Amino acid sequence: MAAYDYEDAPGTYDERSATQRQASSGAPPSQDLGYDPNFVPDSVKSFVVHLYRHIREKNVYEIHQMYETSFQTLSDRLFKDTPWPSVDAVAHYVDNDHVFCLLYREMWFRHLYARLSPTLKQRIDSWDNYCSLFQVVLHGVVNMQLPNQWLWDMVDEFVYQFQSFCQYRAKMKNKTEQEIALLRQFDQAWNVYGVLNFLQALVEKSMIIQILEHEKEGLEQFTATDGYDYNGGSNVLKVLGYFSMVGLLRVHCLLGDYHTGLKCLQPIDITQQGVYTTVIGSHISTIYHYGFANLMLRRYVEAIREFNKILLYIYKTKQYHQKSPQYEQILKKNEQMYALLAISLSLCPQVKLVEETVNSQLREKYGEKMIRMQRYDDEAFAIYDELFSYACPKFITPSPPSFEEPLVNYNQDAYRLQLKLFLYEVKQQQLLSGIRTFLKVYSSISLAKLASYMEVDESKLRTILLTYKHKTHAVDTDGKIISNADVDFYIDDDLIYVVESKPAKRYGDYFLRQIVKLEGVINDMDRVKLD
Repeated sequence: MAAYDYEDAPGTYDERSATQRQASSGAPPSQDLGYDPNFVPDSVKSFVVHLYRHIREKNVYEIHQMYETSFQTLSDRLFKDTPWPSVDAVAHYVDNDHVFCLLYREMWFRHLYARLSPTLKQRIDSWDNYCSLFQVVLHGVVNMQLPNQWLWDMVDEFVYQFQSFCQYRAKMKNKTEQEIALLRQFDQAWNVYGVLNFLQALVEKSMIIQILEHEKEGLEQFTATDGYDYNGGSNVLKVLGYFSMVGLLRVHCLLGDYHTGLKCLQPIDITQQGVYTTVIGSHISTIYHYGFANLMLRRYVEAIREFNKILLYIYKTKQYHQKSPQYEQILKKNEQMYALLAISLSLCPQVKLVEETVNSQLREKYGEKMIRMQRYDDEAFAIYDELFSYACPKFITPSPPSFEEPLVNYNQDAYRLQLKLFLYEVKQQQLLSGIRTFLKVYSSISLAKLASYMEVDESKLRTILLTYKHKTHAVDTDGKIISNADVDFYIDDDLIYVVESKPAKRYGDYFLRQIVKLEGVINDMDRVKLD
């Protein structure tokens, strides 16, 4: 069936006059006189009618086309600075279908957050809409199939709006009396327990953990079908439950609870392809938060390994996502993960885990800074501070403000605490740089000799060596002790024996780099021919 060109349907919406009216009035777009929430252009009417029909027919391909392409094109053409028509205005075109109206409002609010600044009332209304939508999915009968991209965006946006609300609420200093009254009245909106409970409920009700376990035994086909149900059923609850595990990881990272976050993600085997890799935004968000959590738990080797894999993947595939609405976000996360990789390798020099292509990009971006980070002086700490602040998630304080006390801004408190803990860990690594330098030089050395080189007594040296052991080992998710050290040692009769892992030579890297370069040259030649 040919895709209908919704954005070219005739309409009478005067985009230019609306924008000019907005500029002249100085009013916020959503309240501007040029925006009529009840006016539905013909192209929007066509869009909702056809989207509704495709959803009823479970035509996932057409739904995906409309969701990814037509919605974005209409937004760019007609609603650059204004919201879409209200749900009440379009409801009668879709038989006042309750579930469709909830889905439309979910997209409506997502567009509002992306293009405009939502008011407090709109933030609260969006929370109510998510509550209603998830209640239907959890307790109603949802007989439809939706694209994975849309289901991922639902979970991703739900967590984003929670984060945005916490940041907004924490800036109390300039709140009006009306805003404070609304915050008091709707104190359960975007409550952290409510957010966690919805995500956890989706995981449990979908039985996705059991589905993934059965899949390992060959009893289910979830990953093989990308989560879709080809027997005429619905994929919505199962896939929402699956993506909610990633959502829980992200929320716990925002709260600074990295151990719980990783535990929530455990049912997904990230060493394998999965449904999370079918959506580029999901793939990047999963590995970004997984890598960051491991970095904060001192599991540097695991962080380096996963950052390396995703950065190599982005390097090879980003050209295919240039027209995607997520392209800017892909590039931003790419840069942030290079910064996190620079931090990880500075704290745990395991360059052998990094592919040459990624290493080359890393040296280009952060080579000079990484050399300075090894000195552990004030300048080095300033660089650690800079990179962490740039690349870390936007940490939140989930608790509501105390309205009885003087109103202050506390939106930076959680970030400052995580930065302080991180820099404290960096300072503790300062002793290790010296000991590691000596261990790399010798295959064996006596305690007395090393103590004299380091200008400390033997008892102090033993303490330093124990600290090195402690800081180069961590506990993984299964409770096992894992090593982050590229140089390890053991002591026998006051003699230190050094064990250094030898990296295997990789000849494949060279050929991969040349293939990627050749593809780039061929693409450039094709573009020249087209011109």
